[in-house]
Amino acid sequence: MKLSVLIIGCGDIGITLGRELIAEGHRVIGVRRHTEALADTGIEPLALDLNTLDDKGAKALPEADYVVYTVSADRFEESAYQSAYPEGLKRVLGVLSKHKTPPKRVFFVSSTSVYGQQEGEVIDEQSPASAQSFSGLLMREAEQALLDHALPGSVVRFSGIYGPGRDRMIRQVAEGRVAAITPEIYSNRIHRDDCTGILHHLINRHERGETLDPIYLGSDSEPATLYAVMTWLAGQLKVEATETMQSPLRRRASKRCDNSRIIASGYAFRYPSFREGYAQLIKEGGFLTAVKA
Repeated sequence: MKLSVLIIGCGDIGITLGRELIAEGHRVIGVRRHTEALADTGIEPLALDLNTLDDKGAKALPEADYVVYTVSADRFEESAYQSAYPEGLKRVLGVLSKHKTPPKRVFFVSSTSVYGQQEGEVIDEQSPASAQSFSGLLMREAEQALLDHALPGSVVRFSGIYGPGRDRMIRQVAEGRVAAITPEIYSNRIHRDDCTGILHHLINRHERGETLDPIYLGSDSEPATLYAVMTWLAGQLKVEATETMQSPLRRRASKRCDNSRIIASGYAFRYPSFREGYAQLIKEGGFLTAVKA
């Protein structure tokens, strides 16, 4: 059956997901302020500023079988997060609820920043989401707006996303920098292609009539310390990491994500750990050639 999928905030993840869905014969509409990036993707572009939704009524957004809200704040500031997440999502839900045929399900791409744990605790969907940072609080407010809404929805909390164009850690290691061995700072990550894979998987499960949970944690199967990841990268790049890098404040929320729920749902990770994902990224990005040069 051909589905229609509306992707709001159609950036890197949205475009990659859209291409996967189009390859299966589905129709995809991508919403962005500026739609030039959607050229030649097969995604139908819709140029729209979410701040104007209140003035346009039900026709502001087309009807669709599924809606994926994957907006990114344009800067790391409280006002930007407020606009992109709780305010933006609430506006979208208000429009969708006015449609004659509302979507079968809405997916909100959230973040593990909603968790405040920082002592290496293992966390899952049942763990308290009690972060006190403005980013965590506002993301949690947006999550709750969807979970409390009459429209059916699921929240997917992704950990640190890496992939094509998201290779900052590789570049740091290539320059000889590595995280300190102590204190142990656990980090969690997920490859961009597994983000799209999980969203695609959940859409397919729902379409088959399977029951979805309200929250999923999207992270690969091996939480690891920053030191472990960066020293492994140094070995792959064949560089000597001599400069100890202090962990940025935003990365001190040390925790270990348990992805058992999404795996139990039948999803098989394309990149089960940082090793598979970064090895592919190093190969495709030409980093070994650059380091040798």
